[in-house]
Amino acid sequence: MIAATVGGVPVTVEDVDARENELRSTRLAAALPRPGTSEGRQLRRWLTQLLVAERVVASEARARGVRADGASAEDHLLPDIAARLDIGSIAASVLADPMARALFAHLTAGVDVTEEQVAAFHARNPHRFAPTPVKPVVRHGWRSRAPDPPALDEVRPAIAAHLRAAAQRRAFRLWLDARCAELVELAPGYEHPGDPRQPDNTHRH
Repeated sequence: MIAATVGGVPVTVEDVDARENELRSTRLAAALPRPGTSEGRQLRRWLTQLLVAERVVASEARARGVRADGASAEDHLLPDIAARLDIGSIAASVLADPMARALFAHLTAGVDVTEEQVAAFHARNPHRFAPTPVKPVVRHGWRSRAPDPPALDEVRPAIAAHLRAAAQRRAFRLWLDARCAELVELAPGYEHPGDPRQPDNTHRH
């Protein structure tokens, strides 16, 4: 029984079963949907997406000669919930593997931001990288004026690093989506969870 193929190589239903059993043996088990329900089938579709993405990444890393040695820590690439939401649940889960993080670094090494982008970000968010939180002082019901924002030159490196990290996450996500679209074939019952053609992708209130 085949759940998917990646470049013609099968991902079996047994592979999906094993990953689901592994997940249900963790402390997350109580929060997971019951097997056999619509939500349970959607979980299996999500796990299939994760399995095929992992194989795409592993294959690409081998082809490019990428090694996991010296890979960045996971919380360096995904420092907070916003970063995980930005890159998407599949890519975020794939990056738990040091090899995937090494490939991330390889693929996004040339990604950078322009001085114009840094200046525009500062103009929109002048207090974003202030050294201390900006809180107007309230006395007797009157709110004082907020402190002046730091000058662009003071926060340029922090803004550039912030924007570069976001651009790298976007580049990796787009690359992974494109490679999966190119290499992956999904069997009936194991479609993408968001595919409107599959019967469990229904909108309920």
